[in-house]
Amino acid sequence: MKKKTQILFIHGGMNFKKRKDYIRYLKTRDISLKKSKRWHGDHLDASLGKYCEIIRPKMPTVEYARYEDWKIHFERYIPYVRNGVILVGNSLGGIFLAKYLSEHTFPKRIRSVYLVCTPFDNYSLPGEDYAGGFTLKKDISLLEKNARRLTLLFSKNDDVVPPAHAEKYARKLKHANIIIYKHIKGHFLIEKFPEIVRMIKDDLKVRMRGKK
Repeated sequence: MKKKTQILFIHGGMNFKKRKDYIRYLKTRDISLKKSKRWHGDHLDASLGKYCEIIRPKMPTVEYARYEDWKIHFERYIPYVRNGVILVGNSLGGIFLAKYLSEHTFPKRIRSVYLVCTPFDNYSLPGEDYAGGFTLKKDISLLEKNARRLTLLFSKNDDVVPPAHAEKYARKLKHANIIIYKHIKGHFLIEKFPEIVRMIKDDLKVRMRGKK
């Protein structure tokens, strides 16, 4: 029986330089009893579950994230990842993948990488300290060597990660496909994201053609 293509999805998170700022956030953040629907949940399962095995590691200390903690947890999944995996990172999960793949040679063949609303640095990030060791090094060229099909997706209307971050990645990456959407509002807090589904399905078609 042919195994499904794996999608390893790394969710977003928050970080703070000082614990007191984290505590203040916990005391003042909005609370809702409604279940939030995001594109990387039921929508991704319904659209790609027939073709893909979607793996969603629950990264540690999501709202007080530390890169080294995430790295330890992420690396525990690598032995279970097969060649041809698709990596998707959302927001902080995106910069985690960008940092990890620009500092380590990934031991499995990566089919494609998608970084969604991914910050480049802490400049122009309202309300974000951008701490916890997620800072990228000056040279991130290894990211493109690990991910020959690399796509970064941004929104022109993102009030959390402004499109200026797309320009910063563009200056560092020679072959990445960088897309800035005008119709997506805010920080990709959307229920459906058909654009990324279509791109991943195209990746799967490439795989099938390669097997003929």
